[in-house]
Amino acid sequence: MNFDDDDDETLELEQDEAKEEAKETDSNEDINCVVEPTPVIEKDKAQSETYETDLELEADSEKLFTTGQEDLYIEACKLVGVIPVSYFIRNIEEAHMNLNHHELGPKGTKAIAIALVSNTAITRLELEENWMMEEGILALMQMLHENYYIQELNVSNNHLDYAGAKIITDFLLENTSSLWSIQLAGNNFKDETAHMFYNAFVSNYRIKVLDLSHNAFSEKGGEQLGQMLVLNEGLQTLDLSWNQLHLRGAVSLCYGLRNNTTLKTLNVSWNGFGNEGAQALGDALRINSTLAYLDISNNHMNNEGANKVARGLELNENLKVLKNVLVTEGFVKQLEGLYHAHPELDVIYGEVVGTISKSVILSSPLKAIKAYVDKKNITVFDFFKEIDHLGTVKMPVGEFRKALTMQTKVPLNRIQIRELIKKLDPDQTGIVDYRVLQEPEYGISPNDRKGNNTTRKNEEEARNKEAYTKVL
Repeated sequence: MNFDDDDDETLELEQDEAKEEAKETDSNEDINCVVEPTPVIEKDKAQSETYETDLELEADSEKLFTTGQEDLYIEACKLVGVIPVSYFIRNIEEAHMNLNHHELGPKGTKAIAIALVSNTAITRLELEENWMMEEGILALMQMLHENYYIQELNVSNNHLDYAGAKIITDFLLENTSSLWSIQLAGNNFKDETAHMFYNAFVSNYRIKVLDLSHNAFSEKGGEQLGQMLVLNEGLQTLDLSWNQLHLRGAVSLCYGLRNNTTLKTLNVSWNGFGNEGAQALGDALRINSTLAYLDISNNHMNNEGANKVARGLELNENLKVLKNVLVTEGFVKQLEGLYHAHPELDVIYGEVVGTISKSVILSSPLKAIKAYVDKKNITVFDFFKEIDHLGTVKMPVGEFRKALTMQTKVPLNRIQIRELIKKLDPDQTGIVDYRVLQEPEYGISPNDRKGNNTTRKNEEEARNKEAYTKVL
């Protein structure tokens, strides 16, 4: 036996085994490299912790762009443990989403928020009375950090309370969203939240419409909101009705109104202003140059208070509509002088104290105008074109009211003019477009007018021919 040959064979076997082990090791290392998880990159620590989103599906960016809106919402509902809302699924591509009174709750609202992160269709979102509470409103504000398409938001009557006010105002303070209208009525916001709204709206210039009605702001809250009006440069419509501002709140709010230069519509009805508040309001109206609509209904103002407001209106050139439910005969008489000085002004009131209500049947303003134009052989459209000093077919409501008040061809009272404005501006845009009154529906059509003119011409020719024959 040759031991040298055996040693060589043994050595070769050991080398072969070593090579096989090396191959297995390399193979295992390759597998480990393939399955090794990608390191997690943390979010920017500088971003506010409040808005580091916890909308679970949002983290999977690939899922957002590969999953349909409906599938994404259904997946979100499974995630939070709620039943999908069929109305939301059917209308997810519409511009207006109305989910008022759907009892979504906090989790249902969160599922909606997850689905809306990547939605580009909805611009108006209504979620009134859904018991969303703190968790729900937080999810919505997180969603709005990613969604720049939603412009109008209604979250009224959702039990948001102090925590909800903090979340909303922190979001508005950033002044980065596309929202221009937000409705927050009936959310139990009290005086301790007023400074939050002050801070938010001193900085925020994007929100044009704010509804804080049916909350619990009293005198202290009114003071903060009044100071907000002094510095805010964005709000055009503010609803503070059904709060408890009372005297101090009213005085502060009116001071803010004196210095504000953007607000056009203000509703402070049901706030207990009293006569002292009426005095502050009258003083503000003497100075304010932008307000066009003011509702002061049900504010415990008697004849004295109403007269104080009226005296403020004497120097106001911009207010177009003043709404007050209860007035006195003295106030009504004073209005006649105001109407003479400011024919564009419209004061809406109900019962007159100390008088017996009578049912008054008024003729339709359009019928009255139609009777006039028929006699003149013109159209209703022609009538309005004649009184339109701007030379357009579209007029601001105030200018339209002024034109109808000052024209003498067809006498119309304030109620008839108001009815006509409602007909021509049904959506309350503030612009009257009287093109809808063009022939043939509201007067003589061009063909009829041409025919009438031809008839008159023929009659004149016949008379002339008859006279010429007689002369011969």
